[in-house]
Amino acid sequence: MGTAPRIAVVTPSFNQGEYIEATLRSVVSQGYEALEYVVVDGGSTDGSVDTIQRYECDLASWVSEPDNGHAHALNKGFAKTTGEIMCWINSSDLHYPWTLRTVAQVFSELPQVEWLMGVPTTLDERGDLKHVMTGASNAYDILAGNYHVIQQESVFWRRSLWERSGGRLNENLERAADFDLWLRFLRLAPLYHAQTILGGFRVHGDALGQEGGREYERESEAVFARFVAEQNRRTLWRARLVRAIGPGRRKIVGETLHRVGIWPWYRHPRVEFDFATGRWTTR
Repeated sequence: MGTAPRIAVVTPSFNQGEYIEATLRSVVSQGYEALEYVVVDGGSTDGSVDTIQRYECDLASWVSEPDNGHAHALNKGFAKTTGEIMCWINSSDLHYPWTLRTVAQVFSELPQVEWLMGVPTTLDERGDLKHVMTGASNAYDILAGNYHVIQQESVFWRRSLWERSGGRLNENLERAADFDLWLRFLRLAPLYHAQTILGGFRVHGDALGQEGGREYERESEAVFARFVAEQNRRTLWRARLVRAIGPGRRKIVGETLHRVGIWPWYRHPRVEFDFATGRWTTR
């Protein structure tokens, strides 16, 4: 692979003392040589800062001070980084032991990949893997209404894409800033799906994704409506065809039509490991 690309990882946190050490350990214990890890704590009072300080030697930067919410914390963190590959992991979620090496290999070997998602996984409150999801998503699936399938914990992207899409998260969104960012990415580049697990979402009562579900839905619906309004008639017509198939059959029917050339526009670019060559390939 040559020189390992620098990977910028940001963890935003606020009063997640019960879980943050597992998150920090899941990142730093991978031993990735070109890690640029930044932790942005919002002024926690539950012992989180003591935990962060124990990992200070593994961090590029950390701060504990009041902020203006999740997106603001992430923007502060990413502004301190220079890594050519970027991601964030919230302070109760987890990376897997191979995550950063795998992501580095994919981006190094496949320059056409601008952003990437692993197979989504869900963890229980103890951090044990409980569910591995299936399926994939492209712009047509999202326009057909299937827009909750891009798992933030499993997404990685190039800094060049981040900068082209505006270089920051929308701080006006309290819950759905990630979805807004994914739609900005989709306007510029297809999402590639790696056929391996890279990150896990921990289900627990204090998780940001568990709180304020109605607020997330309200924000995501508004973001989605703006995305739909930008599309031309042909794109919307295609999305209606995808929706008509139904979510249960969409993948097999849509991709079969793509392969035979009837729907050349409908594809889910994949990244798979070729054991014969020892390299990642696309299909």
